[in-house]
Amino acid sequence: MNKWIEILVGLILVIAPIYAWAMNYYGFGDAALEFLKGGLIWFIIMIGLLFLMLGISDLKN
Repeated sequence: MNKWIEILVGLILVIAPIYAWAMNYYGFGDAALEFLKGGLIWFIIMIGLLFLMLGISDLKN
């Protein structure tokens, strides 16, 4: 795909959900906030596991 089309599609996919969340259509803002709360915890856990695996890998060398 053309790089400009990829950038445009990416911007649309980033801006559209933020706009829907900001305008709070049909409670999307509440649902997005709850999803973000749960997803943030899993993201932090996964980053922690990544650092643990990298540390263990460095100990082997």
